[in-house]
Amino acid sequence: MSSTRARAPWVGLTVALVLVALAFAVPPLTGWEVWSRAPRSVVPHEVPPLHGWWDPKLLRPGTVPAVLLGLLGWWYGPRLAERLSWGRLLATSYAVGLAWLLSLALVDGPDGLSRAIGSDYEYLPAARDVTDVHALLQAYVDRIPLDSAHAWPTHPAGHPPGALLFFVLLVRLGLGNAVVAGVVVTVVAASIALAVLVTVRALGAEDAARRAAPFLVLTPAAVFLAVSADAVFAAVAAWGLACLALAATSRGARLVAWSVLAGLLLGWTVMSSYGLPLLGLVALAVLVLARSWWPLPIAALTALAVVLAFAAGGFAWWEAFPVLRERYWDGIAADRPGAYWTWANLAALVVCAGPLLGAAVAMLRRGSDRVVLWLAGSAAACIVLADLSQMSRAEVERIWLPFVSWLLLTTALLPERWRRWGLLVQVVWALLVQQLLYTSW
Repeated sequence: MSSTRARAPWVGLTVALVLVALAFAVPPLTGWEVWSRAPRSVVPHEVPPLHGWWDPKLLRPGTVPAVLLGLLGWWYGPRLAERLSWGRLLATSYAVGLAWLLSLALVDGPDGLSRAIGSDYEYLPAARDVTDVHALLQAYVDRIPLDSAHAWPTHPAGHPPGALLFFVLLVRLGLGNAVVAGVVVTVVAASIALAVLVTVRALGAEDAARRAAPFLVLTPAAVFLAVSADAVFAAVAAWGLACLALAATSRGARLVAWSVLAGLLLGWTVMSSYGLPLLGLVALAVLVLARSWWPLPIAALTALAVVLAFAAGGFAWWEAFPVLRERYWDGIAADRPGAYWTWANLAALVVCAGPLLGAAVAMLRRGSDRVVLWLAGSAAACIVLADLSQMSRAEVERIWLPFVSWLLLTTALLPERWRRWGLLVQVVWALLVQQLLYTSW
């Protein structure tokens, strides 16, 4: 390895840590009010760039299981990822990932599974009041403005109705209790790593998938993935991209079937979050890597059919988005200074993904593994566009969850020594974030 390439991860890690330190230090040291959440008179210990506050904890219900699981995963994870058969690797990854998410959430006890999902700002309370889906769709746009009669709470107002309808379904199935719904969301979120692994293997890079697997499973993003509705969007999107990769590497009826399924999932993703059409860049990267454009018209038309079905029901995405922009700037976002959040958002991303992301991304260059280069590079482009749009001022530790796992594929590019100790760094980082902070998701 050249001296320049050997220094790259150290430079990337240093930049990531300095960025985080500055983002945490600048507001309190300068008195700059950046409005990460409520006024300081209400939340005296807020911690921009995160949407939360300092809340050091010693020993809580999930602390010991999280520590033991993290240490066992660090010690055995890389070897198991290398030696297990592919099917067993996926099964083990899911089981460990789910346990990791639950143990971190339970550091705060049962409240860790319910407080975010059951918040008045979230989807579940609004979903309990829905009795007529057709009426919901017809009135949805009218209820987005902040000053409208029966205005939606923050999160339903800020997303297309697909997000709310997921929770309407849970309520209809008798899963509307906040703790139960939190478990369901976490069960879905734990599948993200599997979808990314399936995608990478389908594109011919199984070795890279195996090297990245421990980092995808024991990700610090688990702190924010557990019981976050954005984790559901991330899972649906990841499986949509996995289906697209399977379509692009198949022929005949299988190509058509996988393409239709990809279109359905990606179409639903578009109807769950206004920012996730950006994942079209990752979808294009999948097709470039597979050297096949055959799935594109089938998947695109299927996704369009999902969007048009919502429009036929009364909700037109293109009519709602301008109204949402007005609601966004009528709220606290207008008080959040872009001079801080444009770069502090990236610090929040590092907190979410872990500091090793800086070291790993620094290895991303033309000589990189082609699959990792295209997938992680396109995800990075999504984040740059989202950041420059100024529609993501703060709260990106959850908003950007659909991009995080694709970025963490870059860990496969790190030298073995870096991967070995880097995984421990990631585990310790996740434990510190969970133990020291109150995170709002």
